[in-house]
Amino acid sequence: MPHDFMPGLAGVPAAKSAISDVDGQRGVLEYRGIRVEELCLRSSYLETAYLLLFGHLPTREQLTRWNEDVVHHRRIKFKIVDLLKCLPDSGHPMDALQAAVAALGMFYPGRNVQDVENNYWSAVRLVAKLPTIVAAWARLRHGNDSIPPRDDLGFSENFLYMLTETEPLPLWGEIFDDCLILHAEHTMNASTFTGMITASTLADPYTVVASSIGSLKGPLHGGANEEVVQMLKEIGAPTKVRSYLEEQVRAKQRLMGFGHRVYKVKDPRATILQTLCERLFKECGNSPMYKVALEVERVAEELLKGKAIYPNVDFYSGILYDKMGIETDLFTPLFAMARVSGWLAHWLEQLRENKLFRPDQIYSGEHGRPYIPIEQR
Repeated sequence: MPHDFMPGLAGVPAAKSAISDVDGQRGVLEYRGIRVEELCLRSSYLETAYLLLFGHLPTREQLTRWNEDVVHHRRIKFKIVDLLKCLPDSGHPMDALQAAVAALGMFYPGRNVQDVENNYWSAVRLVAKLPTIVAAWARLRHGNDSIPPRDDLGFSENFLYMLTETEPLPLWGEIFDDCLILHAEHTMNASTFTGMITASTLADPYTVVASSIGSLKGPLHGGANEEVVQMLKEIGAPTKVRSYLEEQVRAKQRLMGFGHRVYKVKDPRATILQTLCERLFKECGNSPMYKVALEVERVAEELLKGKAIYPNVDFYSGILYDKMGIETDLFTPLFAMARVSGWLAHWLEQLRENKLFRPDQIYSGEHGRPYIPIEQR
């Protein structure tokens, strides 16, 4: 049977979904039909997570219950903390997060994925506990005790508190919440597809999320925001941008934080994140990296003119996190904290009419080769 081979499955639909949509030509991203700009302006991360998971904005009563359920499940078992303590301090936080999330499934068995009630509580636990795991690892690896969550703080404020043991400025909580909204979902990306493949086997949701975390770690996906900060620090000053970019273009090197498989204009998330940067810097002072980033965007537009390569979500997010004092290798775990709601939304959607993913391949090897005894090789 003849096949059309599409490397990386580019442009090949793998599922039908009502969760999110991207218009790459106009730079529009919608969650359940609502533009992400409006959600950042009017919603919260937990309300947005509810929208993604259950298909509609919650009523006041539904949102109250959802918030309370998440608050009551933020804490993690002491054995999960002990597991984190056993991991090498030099390990990457994404590996620690993946290990801890996989272990969660042993404490909260969710193998019967047809159990609607159990699926709800699995979603609650994963949304609630990922920030606690990330914050715990961030402290434990430096020899500090983990900080228990505070029930009186909102989702984003509580995470920043667990990270620093200091209650954050209200603006920091607002900005961080918007960052989580922007990273919560983005159609059929690599980590979502990875999770859907795992989910199609009817694996439990903790295994699904752990597999997605592994995919997100790669520098061509979630890990790119770390690379952006390293690039900006390497450049060092706006006056050095042109020579750096010219060399990158000449060597045909990938410019981290630029370009997208879908967007042919500037990523709308990058535009919002740039606005958030300016809000944060207005209150807390500028970042030297931001000035470099603005020059990188300006010069890149000139050098890459006509190639439809513009800043993506990774370009400005790391600058924000760096200004908040968050370590660079924690940027991708923050991405996972947000994206877990999108992964779980696709998991729940797929369960309705599940079909095992079993793609075909094009064989390019030989046929009929004889086995040669080892003494004749």
